[in-house]
Amino acid sequence: MSRAGGTLRRLAAHEGRWMASLARWVTRRRDGTAPGERALPYAAAQAALVYGLTFVCAVETAGVHVLLGGVPVARTVLLIVDVYTVLMLLGFQAAAVTRPHVLGAEVLRLREGARTEVRIPVERIVSVRYDLRFTKEPAKGRGVPADADGEPGGGGVAELAVGGQTSVTVELAGPVEVVRLLGRCERVRTVRFHADDARGAVAAVRARMRERERTAPGDEVPEEPGRGAVRPG
Repeated sequence: MSRAGGTLRRLAAHEGRWMASLARWVTRRRDGTAPGERALPYAAAQAALVYGLTFVCAVETAGVHVLLGGVPVARTVLLIVDVYTVLMLLGFQAAAVTRPHVLGAEVLRLREGARTEVRIPVERIVSVRYDLRFTKEPAKGRGVPADADGEPGGGGVAELAVGGQTSVTVELAGPVEVVRLLGRCERVRTVRFHADDARGAVAAVRARMRERERTAPGDEVPEEPGRGAVRPG
């Protein structure tokens, strides 16, 4: 498939996800949260901005509909465009509400609405901390593109910001892959994301890390002649 075809396919899939999110939002359902997993919401930071823009678009739609009363074709076309814009804004918020970050037993899934999802194995997390930051312009080392053969070009930083900010930083022992909306692949060793309860999210991830350390099998000391295997501790 050509690059343009792949881009169109990804955009169509994104369109389907936010539309499905609207239905889940109305029925108060979440996507991808299984029993035993913990949802880490992040939508509150952008809610005021999204609802404000939606209100402005709705007022503009009503005003244009009245002003173009004598031009029915233009009024119909603009009405369709404006209604689609309002639905897209609501879908943007619905995707953030119904697709929270999810902390499972083995994987931390970080999501950016319907656009991006990053899967981080818990065993690969070295540290996690509360770290409030406001996003900046892209800089060197922020999201290192993968090589042509899929190998990492280095360890960069991925930001999944909400409302222009991130509040949790996760450092990794090895790189994970981040696939952006238009298909760009990055290999990163640091992921920054936002959570409504950032300190609670940090505590939950640390607890899952400790739990995994306790349940991980210990290394066995090689068996000596005439003696059984000895486990450390």
